[in-house]
Amino acid sequence: MKAITLFICLSFILNFSFSQRPPVPNLPRGNQEKMGFNAEALDTLEAKIANTEHRDFTGLVVIKDNQLAIEWYYNTFWRNQILDIRSAGKSITSLLLGVAMQEGLVQSLDQDVYSFFPKEKYPSVNEDYRKIKIKHLLDMSSGLDADSDDLQTPGHVFHWGSKDEWVKYILNVPLSNKPGEKWVYADINAALIGAIIEETSGMSLRDFATEKVFKLLDIEQFYWYTNASNQTVAAGTLYLSTLDFAKLGVLITNKGKWGDRQIAQAAYIEKLIERKVFDLTAYWDLTDSYGMLWYKKKRTIKGKEYDYLWASGRGGNQLIVIPEENMVIALTSTAYGPRYGHARAYTILTGLLEAYTP
Repeated sequence: MKAITLFICLSFILNFSFSQRPPVPNLPRGNQEKMGFNAEALDTLEAKIANTEHRDFTGLVVIKDNQLAIEWYYNTFWRNQILDIRSAGKSITSLLLGVAMQEGLVQSLDQDVYSFFPKEKYPSVNEDYRKIKIKHLLDMSSGLDADSDDLQTPGHVFHWGSKDEWVKYILNVPLSNKPGEKWVYADINAALIGAIIEETSGMSLRDFATEKVFKLLDIEQFYWYTNASNQTVAAGTLYLSTLDFAKLGVLITNKGKWGDRQIAQAAYIEKLIERKVFDLTAYWDLTDSYGMLWYKKKRTIKGKEYDYLWASGRGGNQLIVIPEENMVIALTSTAYGPRYGHARAYTILTGLLEAYTP
């Protein structure tokens, strides 16, 4: 009997309509049709997602003009549940660098990495780090001997990710290419951005994010793995709800602001949006270019061109920001093993934009 009661209660929660859900602080609900969404097309899209073959898509949240437009959950997930957004955490780390710049902790993207780690504290820091600038880390072009697709490279996360203290290890990884010349996807780049924020703030990246961003955005439930030395894995392991994932994108559409408060530096956010350093069309057909630890893409749907940036995490966890439409789209999934997650997210995004007729 208890099991039946629990099932009924859970079913009620999961089918709680959008209009009945509790309000979100500083994020009023908007009228979908006034925002430009076709109600019939949205109903078709929602049914298509609900009936998808794989039962591991968990949520879709859309924020348009600083209002909550869509909040859909699937497969036992609901508003308060958190999940691992995987490598999309790298893009959140990039966003946090903009916060560090607003706080005056970092002055310029042209600062070299070596300058942040005093020799007295880090005696083994490699002299090569004098050649690596922050912008190289943000563009995945540090030149460090690290490649997420090559376990044999010394900078691969396998060699340092489980350590109780990893910063001293990664600061000794040598160069294999000239900084700025070649795009190579590697966790070490985001890890070093996180280490710079930690070194300058005196806090773990997790605590920095909590104090400077999450509390201000009413993000209360999250998890971000932090080791015994109070170092946070800036390249991933961040667990968020779909709604809170979407909130972070609002900082981009609002040029670093949440309400009237400037949280991230506006000039940095502009760079984050505009910087497209490496052409990735031959690397991945879902994207065009890369810069600032964000993918960039331009698409035309129903005759309308969309120029957007997006954070990408394994399984199809994506945070899509369309600045010209003042729109943020968060998609979450637990399809960590299979390879259909990103293609499915791309299809859902297509359906969503087809339903958008401003």
